[in-house]
Amino acid sequence: MNQREDPVSFYFRFFNEIGIIAQLSGNKLERVLPEGMSLAQFTVLNHFCRLGGAWSPTRLAAAFQVTKGAMTNTLQRLEAQGFVTIRPDDDDARAKLVEITGAGRAAREAGVRATSPIVAGLADLVPLADVKAALPLLEFVRKTLDAGR
Repeated sequence: MNQREDPVSFYFRFFNEIGIIAQLSGNKLERVLPEGMSLAQFTVLNHFCRLGGAWSPTRLAAAFQVTKGAMTNTLQRLEAQGFVTIRPDDDDARAKLVEITGAGRAAREAGVRATSPIVAGLADLVPLADVKAALPLLEFVRKTLDAGR
C-alpha cells in the first residue's frame, strides 16, 4: 500500500489541516480583538457565555488543556479588568470559583463584534451549506477526543 492509500496519512492530514486552521484563525482573530484582550481571555469569556455557571480554575485549566498556572494568569488578568469574579468555594474553603460578570459578557460581545468581519469574509468564500455539512463531523471528533482524555 503506498502512502496515498494509507488511511493513517489521511488522518494525519486531517488533523494537520485542523491545526493550521486553528493557528491561522487564532492569529487573525487576536489581531482584531478589543485593546487589551488576548485570544486566551476571549476564549475563556466565550466558554462562560456558552456554558454558564461557576468553574474552578483547575476545571477551567483541564477544559482548555493548559496548566493551572497559565489559567490562573489568564483569570487574574480577566479579574483585573472586571470581567470575572474569583471567590472562595462555599463547599471547600481551599478552592476558588470563577464566574463571568456583566462587564465580561459585554467584553465577549465586543470581541464577537470585532471578529465578525473576519467571519463574514470567510462566509463569502465558503458556502454555508459546506460549513453546515462539516459541523457534525467536527463536533463528533471533538467529543471523541474530549472523552478520551
